[in-house]
Amino acid sequence: MNILLLGASGFVGRNVSQELTAWNIPFQSSSRMNGTDLRDLTATLKLFSKLNPDVVINCAAHVGSLNYVTEQAAMVMLDNSRMILNMYQAVAELNKPVTIINPVANCAYPAKADIFREEVWWDGHLHRSVLSYGSTRRLLWAVGESFAMQFGLRSIYLLVPNMYGPFDSTDPNKAHALNALISKFVKAEKKAEHEIEIWGSGIAIREWLFVRDFGRVIASIVNDVNRVGLSEPINIAQNFGLSVRELVTLINGYFGNAFSVRWNTQMPDGAPKKVMDDTRFRKVFSDFRFTPMEEAIPETIQYYQSIYPYS
Repeated sequence: MNILLLGASGFVGRNVSQELTAWNIPFQSSSRMNGTDLRDLTATLKLFSKLNPDVVINCAAHVGSLNYVTEQAAMVMLDNSRMILNMYQAVAELNKPVTIINPVANCAYPAKADIFREEVWWDGHLHRSVLSYGSTRRLLWAVGESFAMQFGLRSIYLLVPNMYGPFDSTDPNKAHALNALISKFVKAEKKAEHEIEIWGSGIAIREWLFVRDFGRVIASIVNDVNRVGLSEPINIAQNFGLSVRELVTLINGYFGNAFSVRWNTQMPDGAPKKVMDDTRFRKVFSDFRFTPMEEAIPETIQYYQSIYPYS
């Protein structure tokens, strides 16, 4: 089985790459950093023709903080839409059965939902703060299902909460929320500062997924690509959330509560609550065990400490 990992140099892609390697699963990788821009149809067609994959793990995306996807809304929309359309067109032109595995950020859920259940993930408008990116995640599903109808391509959709862990950006405007928090604490520690500014009011509640756990989910699927239960979108879920204020308190504790916190309420909070129902996940991945935050957060802190000063 020929496996292609897209977006292999990004935050999620690098962690998926490590897990595939740990599982002794051979794969090929591609990213814009190594010369293939999926926004370019000609380049995308050439890549897929050359590598001829049977399974595509699609970790390629243009994304950032709430502030970033608002300020850059048009380009986030255009870039992600082009990558999705070009990828599916290139897969279709291989003229063979291919499985595409797509992580889908939970910002694709409707703004009105508190508990995210798969059967209602299209049932309502998106929160405006994630309109540009969330709408392309819904587009990803629509394109995948359209290519299934015409070309018989199979897509797996993994709805994921906010991820954190090693290899994310050190730019707080681009990093995922929890990583941005941790990187700020590490920076303050290294610069011997005593106050930290946190964006928003801290009341928003989110579910958090250690990115290496997501990599293990991907590896387990690739190891059994015909696993029963993946024909419909599925939450990679624990049904548990923490507010940003709770997270800040937790992180500060690992630094001996050395910092005072100033909340910048001029920055957006986003949707008030995003917690994902895990009923379907537990049926399909009954033996899966998530890494406790008490282990994953210190590991993430150590990563940011190891790469400071940030480039």
